Amino acid sequence: MSNSDDHFPSEQIIADYLAQNPDFFDRHEDVLRDLRLYHPTGRAISLIEKQVSALRERNTELRHRLNQLLDNARQNDRLFERSKRLVLALLECNELGDIVDALYYSFDKEFGIPFTRLILFRKPPQPCNVRIATEDEAKMVIGRHLKTSRAVSGGLNREEIAFLFDRDHSRVGSAAMVPLYTNQLLGVLAIGHTDPKYYQAGMGTLFLTHIADVLDRLIPKHLP
Repeated sequence: MSNSDDHFPSEQIIADYLAQNPDFFDRHEDVLRDLRLYHPTGRAISLIEKQVSALRERNTELRHRLNQLLDNARQNDRLFERSKRLVLALLECNELGDIVDALYYSFDKEFGIPFTRLILFRKPPQPCNVRIATEDEAKMVIGRHLKTSRAVSGGLNREEIAFLFDRDHSRVGSAAMVPLYTNQLLGVLAIGHTDPKYYQAGMGTLFLTHIADVLDRLIPKHLP
């Protein structure tokens, strides 16, 4: 036989054969016993030791992923309970001022959101803790976010944050917002956090959209 490598199967062919014949080492235990693999520490270990080590690492990874899923499930449960309490509180309000107070209180105390703004494009008949702006003023600054009723998480520039959070804008690191619609544009609900990475593009906005849907149905009853 020539010493040329052309007479020997390639490593890929061997790998493919072993993948297609997982019982190969059952039929050739002598080969299995002679195999040695090198651990990162430098010592030689048997193939069986290597497989056991790989299985342990895989098991650790699966446990970690399972713990993450359980943590997410617990977090979603807490979010659902807080959302339910907020919605029930909003439904019990008889005046717009009560709705705003319940909204701000829940976002601050229940959800830990330090900055909340409800901006309306129509002036309510009674004074309450909302900011009044014209639709034209809003469109000049945040118009790109008002074209749909979709919530936006992250991606707001400093000019947009300044419009939404007025006197507190310098302390807001990141924000999310959602337009309020019925038959027409009513206003904007915005929430902000000091952490620049707290609200990021691509984050889920189901909670914010759900609260906006409730406000869409309650606020118009209290506007002229």
